[in-house]
Amino acid sequence: MSSYDDQGVTEILPPLRVDDADRHAWDDTCDLLVAGWGAAGACTALEAHAQGLQVLIADRFQGGGASAKSGGIVYAGGGTRQQSDAGFADTPEAMFEYLRHETQGVVGDDTLRRFCEQSVENLQWLESHGAEYGSSMPPGGGKTSYPPDGYYLYYSGNEKVPAYAGADSPAPRGHRTVGKGQSGQVLFNQLRDACRRAGIRTRLQSSIRRLVLDGEGAVVGAELWCLPSGSRQARTHARLAAAAERWQNLAPSYSDRLRARLVCIERDYAQPITIRARCGVVLSTGGFIFNQQMMREHGARYLHTFKVGATGCDGSAIRLGSSVGAASAQLERISAWRFLSPPLCWPKGMVVNGRGRRVCNEEVYGATLGVRLCEEHDGKGWLILDRNLRRQALKETLRGGYWWFQTMPALLLMLFARKGKTIEALAGAIGADPVTLADTLARYNAAARGVGEDETGKSADSRQALEQGPFYACDISVGSAAYPMGGLTLGGLQVDESSGVVLDQSGIPIPGLYAAGRAAVGIPSHMYISGLSLADCVFSGRRAGRAAAATIARPVPEKVVV
Repeated sequence: MSSYDDQGVTEILPPLRVDDADRHAWDDTCDLLVAGWGAAGACTALEAHAQGLQVLIADRFQGGGASAKSGGIVYAGGGTRQQSDAGFADTPEAMFEYLRHETQGVVGDDTLRRFCEQSVENLQWLESHGAEYGSSMPPGGGKTSYPPDGYYLYYSGNEKVPAYAGADSPAPRGHRTVGKGQSGQVLFNQLRDACRRAGIRTRLQSSIRRLVLDGEGAVVGAELWCLPSGSRQARTHARLAAAAERWQNLAPSYSDRLRARLVCIERDYAQPITIRARCGVVLSTGGFIFNQQMMREHGARYLHTFKVGATGCDGSAIRLGSSVGAASAQLERISAWRFLSPPLCWPKGMVVNGRGRRVCNEEVYGATLGVRLCEEHDGKGWLILDRNLRRQALKETLRGGYWWFQTMPALLLMLFARKGKTIEALAGAIGADPVTLADTLARYNAAARGVGEDETGKSADSRQALEQGPFYACDISVGSAAYPMGGLTLGGLQVDESSGVVLDQSGIPIPGLYAAGRAAVGIPSHMYISGLSLADCVFSGRRAGRAAAATIARPVPEKVVV
């Protein structure tokens, strides 16, 4: 097997060139070919179809991708109905000011402002296709890593952290799709059904391995490699793909072996066909967290994170773009998730690095903490609790009604924490410098008692003196076996921010090639906060669909009043 087979990653072929696209013998034709049927691909297809285009969606599996495995959180604000019903006044300007702090210029201010101004309408657009959103907020002030069933609006980022809040009152912008369990599958099911109601064609178990260019370098189609529909190999492929996703949490190595088998089936049995795409091709196949070669090259610090995504997140969009000279950016930006809430009292503890120094404000969003640990502290971190705070956290965890993926790591971390009668003894147990750790704790406790400000800007409500021994150190490092740190890639192909057209190395648009979702540089590509990726899938997907439709004159079908 090739190195790509070993990884479970499909190989991308050099582009096919045709002199005259109109005279070429194609196997199938459409106006717009969408590669990848997750949230970004579905939103692209629905918008393009509404604009009058004949759309064909191709997916390597059965659709869904990372979107279906997500929590179904859409980051929305600026005055959504759900925010108003919950008693919060939000504006596009307040949303913009907060996100400008988080995104750090990864997209232009004009683009970010459009994202905020279109936020209410985009959430309503999702609702028009069957998704539901509510205004009930979880107990404890609405701050958690993921709300329990029955709660659908919460603070999903750093909005309540003093250093991030800004001049406006913080507003919750995490809109969880209404449904039982993690709601990503619910959201995708609604988008999938909307595509089917619209009559949008699909080719499943079909992946793009090469783009087709005309004599002027424009993308005019693609070569799909398709498993024979209904064949024994296709059924085996579907079964193994489902198993790989199902076992990723509990047996990731086993899932990786299944992915390698998927590539072998595709290599041996898939047949190529060429698709003419008159308005172009949209790449929406996700990031590259499952491509070990790309991760070693761009995200070596994050190799030991738990992979957040789906099998199709193998960098195929970036590699396809590169095959025709496209530029990529932000590939080194990885989101690493280390949540301290729930239990809600954990942020009252103190997070230190391997030497015993504070890492950051313990109130911050999980990806902010995770990236700090990986980028600045060699991935090493300890959550320090004293006897009283540990008892409080255990009680809350056992009675809090949290998700299993929140409860089990918290219990394991506390039950197997390092222990010391004194803070100096605890330092010896974790390999930190005793003087450094004792000095860090002394400054921390002084601020908690109201003597001066906390050195990280921690709010008064989250300060609690740690003074009752024994002391405990919970291992929250990137390689913690009890509490795996999730990783998600954020970079992608560079695109024109007004259209989603992919840019080449000189910043010139590549005609006929678009990218959306995590295949492209977008709103979340500097720092992730929960719901921002799905919101960007809607924003960038609809943008690409509209831009592709604008390339030809085709009347938009009138709505039929029944």
